[in-house]
Amino acid sequence: MDTITIPTTLQEAIVFFSNPDNCHAFMANLRWPDGRITCPQCGSTDVKYLPNARVFKCFQKHPCQKFSLKVGTIFEDSPIGLDKWLPVVWMLANCKNGVSSWEVHRAIGVTQKTAWFMLQRARLAMQDGMAGGKLGGEVEVDETFIGGLSRNMHKDRRAEAITGTGPSGKAIVAALLQRGGKVRATVMENRRKKALQQLVRENVEVGSSVYTDALKSYEGLNEFAHQVIDHAEAYVQGNVHTNGLENFWSLLKRGIRGTYVSVEPFHLFRYLDEQAFRYNNRKETDDSGRFTAAMRQAVGRRLTYRELTGKTAEAAG
Repeated sequence: MDTITIPTTLQEAIVFFSNPDNCHAFMANLRWPDGRITCPQCGSTDVKYLPNARVFKCFQKHPCQKFSLKVGTIFEDSPIGLDKWLPVVWMLANCKNGVSSWEVHRAIGVTQKTAWFMLQRARLAMQDGMAGGKLGGEVEVDETFIGGLSRNMHKDRRAEAITGTGPSGKAIVAALLQRGGKVRATVMENRRKKALQQLVRENVEVGSSVYTDALKSYEGLNEFAHQVIDHAEAYVQGNVHTNGLENFWSLLKRGIRGTYVSVEPFHLFRYLDEQAFRYNNRKETDDSGRFTAAMRQAVGRRLTYRELTGKTAEAAG
């Protein structure tokens, strides 16, 4: 990203990306930093830019000779211009508590349904999952419950959603945090020993220091330097605590309860990806760093509305 000047604030980003030429320069530099434009269909470099149509043309013979900058990215097949797309990604990457589809709907003049789809595509670009090798050093492991507060529900909804006590009816989320490094969060089916210990073993290097609470499911992690903090007695004992993840849970729940209000369990992992991305890029000195990091991951990924709503899975079933 050295050949063009990147804006540093949201106001500057809106003005900068309102110019189609700036959008073109930014995306072209992002996708082909060496200046060698390649066809996303065949990989040929025999490509020419058609400025009047604002598309590229590949001179190899295949069905899709013409392609835009959106092809092969999360923006593919979207009728919405990059002048709107890029500020939306900017906001989602940098707003600490997230940004709602209703806010995007009002801010850029699209329908709420379209704004929701845009945000879910942007979350795909923020998805790191469990990639990047295993965590090491000092690693905190913890889990939490995500779900509506019963006192905020109508009594009919409460009777339908709350069928037991405590965490009954809520989604379970587990996370691992390498101190001074990255967090990884995922939705879990349960908190039993097999599931939680498998998560730890798949994501943490053997011999690392692992800190957990006193949940019985963590007993038996003998290949790690496993230490436990019993929250019934204390929250910190020297270096033994899970306060880093408590901070992450606070940020996550603040966004879900305060910004998004209601998140379907089917889509919960997308909101985890969003919050984990912002947390993992918290050391960026300005907003442009987080935005550029998200945009780099926007290439090579695509999410259709049918996939998003689960209709492809229903058709396959």
